[in-house]
Amino acid sequence: MLNRIVMIAILTVVLTVGAQAQQPTSSGQPSANPSGWTFNIAPYLWLPTIRTTLNYNLPPALDGRLPTDVSVGPGEIVSHMNFATAVAADARYGPFSLLTDFMYLNLSATSSHFKSIDFVGLPSQPISRSVQFSTGTSLNSKLWTLAGGYTLLQGDWGNLDVIAGFRYFAVNTTTNFSLGLTVTGPRGNGATFGGIGGISSSDSIWNGIGGFRGRIRINNTGLFIPYYFDIGAGGSKLTWQIASGLGYQTGWAGVSVTYRYLSFEQDSSTVVQHLSMGGPMIMVNFTF
Repeated sequence: MLNRIVMIAILTVVLTVGAQAQQPTSSGQPSANPSGWTFNIAPYLWLPTIRTTLNYNLPPALDGRLPTDVSVGPGEIVSHMNFATAVAADARYGPFSLLTDFMYLNLSATSSHFKSIDFVGLPSQPISRSVQFSTGTSLNSKLWTLAGGYTLLQGDWGNLDVIAGFRYFAVNTTTNFSLGLTVTGPRGNGATFGGIGGISSSDSIWNGIGGFRGRIRINNTGLFIPYYFDIGAGGSKLTWQIASGLGYQTGWAGVSVTYRYLSFEQDSSTVVQHLSMGGPMIMVNFTF
């Protein structure tokens, strides 16, 4: 399914931009890049649905893992948010550009549940939700992208840039729980798991990425369609991101509303096995 999504995203943008690129500008010549440096800064608000599978390490005396599902909707993000900041920016000189995107999010006591307790060398033991009286996960995460870009196509219709760089994701998690069961570990040392307690972990993921971005202008209305796609790997088996929507630009200021989706897929031995974030985003940009 992912391959289909990626191919559809690439073909849709390339075909649309390719068709627009064949149209002459009002002067009959392609639009020239602005001379000198151009800077753009864009604070934004993103309210995604976050779904992640964490794979906590149990204490050494128990020797095992604790797969945990965490799901956070936009409403929970607002009600459980301790602090957040998000901003994108880029600098452009002729066809060359440098772009960055940084988001910090601190959430407390979000919805979660333990899937099972997995002792090394033994079958997985499912943990019923009925015995999980209270389970909440606090998330402290940073997401940073930095990439260079080059404009392949540009005209009155818009632009198409190719990009290459990296994405960094860091997360600290703590899951506090109250369980109506106690499980004795298999090592015969009397170690147990259950009752009331908490478990914590952290992970940092670096990935190289490549992709494309740009805008498609809608005649001379000030409206435009922003689009962005990247895909990569490294610390993850795969990470990819896609975004598009509708915006309006007038002079040095603009606003856009888009849908943005980001995914990480990792090995079962890592703390973050899977993470997806998808939802609406509103961005205000200032150009100077």
